[in-house]
Amino acid sequence: MNTHYVHNLDPVIFDLGKFQIRWYGLMYVVGFIIAGFLLKILVKKNFFKVPEEKIDSLITTMIICMFIGARFFYVFIYNWDYYSVNMMELLAVWKGGLSFHGALVGLCVGGYIFAKQNKITWFEVMDSVALAGSQGLFWGRLGNFINGELYGRPTNSWVGIIFPNGGGLYPRHASQLYEAVLEGLALSVLLWIMRGKVKVYGMISAVFISGYGIFRFIVEFYREPDSQLGYYFGFLTMGQILCFIMIIVGIFVGIYAKKKNVTI
Repeated sequence: MNTHYVHNLDPVIFDLGKFQIRWYGLMYVVGFIIAGFLLKILVKKNFFKVPEEKIDSLITTMIICMFIGARFFYVFIYNWDYYSVNMMELLAVWKGGLSFHGALVGLCVGGYIFAKQNKITWFEVMDSVALAGSQGLFWGRLGNFINGELYGRPTNSWVGIIFPNGGGLYPRHASQLYEAVLEGLALSVLLWIMRGKVKVYGMISAVFISGYGIFRFIVEFYREPDSQLGYYFGFLTMGQILCFIMIIVGIFVGIYAKKKNVTI
């Protein structure tokens, strides 16, 4: 007798013909609203030294840069074989295709732009964005779960969930929820604990980059690899390769932050 939960969640909140409101989009809205609230708290605590009215400008800059970076990475790193012969679909984001690693690069670029415009350090911007935005990873992965996408590898364990719309009729790891808990909740709590202890800007950014890389690297062992890429060296996914790079980058960011010694 099969006792595994069968995923049958409707990704659409309500449907008005050509107009739909989907849970996935709502999750991102929730994440950005909370991020804006947390950024204003950081301003009031004098951690983020910008006028409060600049927060909306920062969020807008980050959304644009994150979207461009996420799409760029997905197209040119994850799925170029497909898009190289389907150039008309380069901008067809409604069909899916965004990369977190690309979104992170976009956020870094957006942080640099905002820092230059407001004459503050890049580390100050990125530490604040990491603190405010890390919780958004929880909502984003929850949206992935509701969509029944980015599911995990097959398992006979009691934690397995059947994803009939693409995952077949056998149980799989709910890797979206693993990521939500580790990358969203655990990492966010860790960063906020650090906020009261670190003395220089940049260390929170370093821990966010390496911390995400470590958590995602672990979860990738349970997540189904992208079908168009498969495994590298017989056991590593593209996500793990990029996460390994993130871990190294995070270490160097921490070293550089200590050297710059921009006190909070």
